[in-house]
Amino acid sequence: MSGMGDGYVGTAQDAVRIRRLQKQREAERRKIQELKSKTASGQEQSGLLQFGTSSCEILDTAFKKETVGLVTREEYVEKRVNIRNKFEEEEKEKLQKLQQEEEELQQQKRSKKRKIKGASRLSFAEDLENGSDEDDGKNKSSGTMSLRFGKLGKDPSVETNFLPDSEREAEEQAERERLKKQWLREQEQIKNEPLQITYSYWDGTGHRRVIQVRKGDAIGNFLRAVQQQLAPDFREIRTTSVENLLYVKEDLIIPHQHSFYELIINKARGKSGPLFHFDVHEDVRTIADATIEKDESHAGKVVERHWYEKNKHIFPASRWEIYDPTKKWERYTVHGD
Repeated sequence: MSGMGDGYVGTAQDAVRIRRLQKQREAERRKIQELKSKTASGQEQSGLLQFGTSSCEILDTAFKKETVGLVTREEYVEKRVNIRNKFEEEEKEKLQKLQQEEEELQQQKRSKKRKIKGASRLSFAEDLENGSDEDDGKNKSSGTMSLRFGKLGKDPSVETNFLPDSEREAEEQAERERLKKQWLREQEQIKNEPLQITYSYWDGTGHRRVIQVRKGDAIGNFLRAVQQQLAPDFREIRTTSVENLLYVKEDLIIPHQHSFYELIINKARGKSGPLFHFDVHEDVRTIADATIEKDESHAGKVVERHWYEKNKHIFPASRWEIYDPTKKWERYTVHGD
């Protein structure tokens, strides 16, 4: 390769980099030489500045040249002041000129750096471009290396939702808390809604009554209200306790701790009908249409525990069993299993 010794074993890119550095060094050397020349010429023109001498020596030499022969005291002082002022002005001009040249040089370096940075973010982009300009006719493979690289950055089309984002997670958590509180408020409103229940006090025959409670009330609270309603008409109810009363709905004995709200939201079902309807209505299906789900609801029975223990082997008490939320009743039956 031209410009290199016979023993050079580097690549084409190395050679390009070496030539570029040599050019930079040559340019800097020329600038330094020009500054030296300008400084030397300024010293010769002033007639005051000499290399290797101090400012005091320069002033003394100039003053001696100006005061050859006899001069008065006033002329002596005036020439001394004039020479000193002239020297200071020349020194100030020289300093300003050097500072201006230094600022221009720094500005050129900054402009060059910005140009290189704006053209590409790759550190070797300039080497590739210079190499392709100089070796275009010598090496065809270097033509592919002369491509200008665009700026590297984020691709806006890339999906980044899966990446962790503390701000987004905080917003999602706040939204979940807000929805949770809203749901709890709505459920509390539902629990406070009135619920009218049709029931039958069963002592071998039915005595139908209607009472109003809240949807959030437990079965135990309902039976306490029933006891107060039936006490004036049935003497045995006055002497019994709430724990000795049973609520039987669709052939299932509902324990006291369960609430009407629980039966409604779970759409619980019994052996002979739904547990989430507490009024009384008949089956509205046509005989031929079996695609409509049976929704016949019967009045729940309020029974004394003593009566149930005595008659649980006789229909209808023989069909009754304890309500189990995990047990599903796919088909409704009214008579014996």
